[in-house]
Amino acid sequence: MSILYQTGGIRHLELQEPEKPQLYRDMFPYSSVCRTTFDQVLLTPRPSSVMRITDTTFRDGQQARPPYTVKQICHMFDLLHRLGGKTGLISMSEFFIYSPKDRKAVDSCRARGYRYPKITSWVRATKDDLRLSKDMGFTETGLLTSVSDYHIFLKLNKTRQQAMDMYLSIVEQALDWGIVPRCHFEDVTRSDIYGFCLPFAQKLMELSEQSGMPVKIRLCDTMGYGVPYAGSALPRSVQRIVRAFIDEAGVPGENLEWHGHNDFHKVLVNGVTAWLFGCSAVNSTLLGFGERTGNSPLEALVIEYISLTGDDAAADTTVITEIAEYFERELKYHIPHNYPFAGRDFNATSAGVHADGLTKNEEIYNIFDTRVLLNRPVPIIITDKTGRAGVAYWINNNLHLPEGKRVSKKHPAVGQIYDAIMAVYAETGRTTSFSHEEMETLVGRFMPELFSTEFDHVKLLAGDLAAKLILRLAAHKDLLDFGEKAQAKLEAFAAEFPFIQYLYLTDTKGLLKCSTITDPNYKAKYEALPIGYDFSQREWFQIPMHTGDLHIMDVCQSLFTSKLIITVSCAVTDAKDIIVGVLGVDIQLESLLKHARSLKQQQEAQSSEEQEEGEALPPPDGTD
Repeated sequence: MSILYQTGGIRHLELQEPEKPQLYRDMFPYSSVCRTTFDQVLLTPRPSSVMRITDTTFRDGQQARPPYTVKQICHMFDLLHRLGGKTGLISMSEFFIYSPKDRKAVDSCRARGYRYPKITSWVRATKDDLRLSKDMGFTETGLLTSVSDYHIFLKLNKTRQQAMDMYLSIVEQALDWGIVPRCHFEDVTRSDIYGFCLPFAQKLMELSEQSGMPVKIRLCDTMGYGVPYAGSALPRSVQRIVRAFIDEAGVPGENLEWHGHNDFHKVLVNGVTAWLFGCSAVNSTLLGFGERTGNSPLEALVIEYISLTGDDAAADTTVITEIAEYFERELKYHIPHNYPFAGRDFNATSAGVHADGLTKNEEIYNIFDTRVLLNRPVPIIITDKTGRAGVAYWINNNLHLPEGKRVSKKHPAVGQIYDAIMAVYAETGRTTSFSHEEMETLVGRFMPELFSTEFDHVKLLAGDLAAKLILRLAAHKDLLDFGEKAQAKLEAFAAEFPFIQYLYLTDTKGLLKCSTITDPNYKAKYEALPIGYDFSQREWFQIPMHTGDLHIMDVCQSLFTSKLIITVSCAVTDAKDIIVGVLGVDIQLESLLKHARSLKQQQEAQSSEEQEEGEALPPPDGTD
């Protein structure tokens, strides 16, 4: 065995040009699980003098889920800044720039004026793509420069020399335009490190020296093949890859970045290993969202950084809890309950003997003071020793009951829940604690009023969808003539949305001016509501006239069709914001909910924050 320590590029490395691609079939047999080999070369850790975290939530992170809206991107960017951007720990955030929405997001985040995270772009290694970065004023951009023969031979259909020449030409162009290129060495853990990667890296360092500008390299473990083990062989050894670039290609550690994927459950340890052996930056995403199995979880890297450096002031770790709440509330993403740092029950224990120890002193089983570091109390564990006070505590905290609605241990239903728990222990000899789901069932049985019903959720969804539609219609200028134009607009609108049962417009006295009935089968019944009919005593008319706001009534049964409907109304105003009438719509609830998904997508597409002229370029081909 040997200990290797080399400083600087000690020898010139020549590009090797094989006739056939080097696919490392001994390591990657494809029809079998990939192999990990060892060559007994050992390296001592040599951490980078500056370790930092970079973010690709809005680039790689969007390749694993429906795209974020501009508003969502801006809010998450704010959270990144508060979490670790204020100190520069989270130093960079990477954005797509291909679509109008992408560019709108960049502009909106730039308007925040944050120094960190610095906003950078990602483009394919073509001059046209690079020009997008130049035109948007970027001073740094990622360039897709795939390095394995899987990509060079089998995807690009090029020789190694042709691929290198293509990459170098676009890097030269970036430097000429004053843009720092960040070359993404895609699929580096299946590449020929000495035959292609290091000679390519040396050429990049020569361009850097000639231009007086840094050229950065992102080491992309595209398939998650990297391993952190001492003595493991190239090209899978994270330690060896990082040190080869630093010690033999002469790449400064501060210009190296590791980008991993979690295909083999090693993404976090591989990223930390890259840190420990000299790579300055580790790329990540919020909650690890990324292509296929995902990237390094950013929040985990924050905790690991503090653990390695002792720099408690580098991040506001309580923001991790805010991030988790935002993903669940706004993005409707269910975080696994046991997901570290962010899951609902990550700092809870269900084993009875552990629960007893936690009750005596939470430090026995809690990883750290989660109240201080994550703004999360230790969830109370319900056992036969919890008592009524513990049951009340569980209800108040897990159901997030506000002050004024919190229950005490004296509440009769709390006593009933406690008795039911004790009965289970007495009758079954149970030794484990009650799970969250079991407690929810018990609380739902004895205190159903604390839970919103499925019907409540349906009403909220229906009201939200209908409200956005009616507000859009009410703002149309054609309604202001209360005549033929208004009638035509109502008919066109009702035809577009088949769940509308009855659409009507009144003046400020509540007199019906025009209306439309979508189903001809019901027109005879609606004849009882002729033009001029007086609606002035109806709630849907009076409240918008009084408040000028939208009004959503409760679900009821239609007198005309016997269907469940929801009535939504809003004031119609002129150019001076003076109320001139009221627009109302009766919507069939069942029909509306059938169209809920398409309506949401349509409304997001029409959101004013995402409107911008121009066409999106084709989606990028290739990821790292």
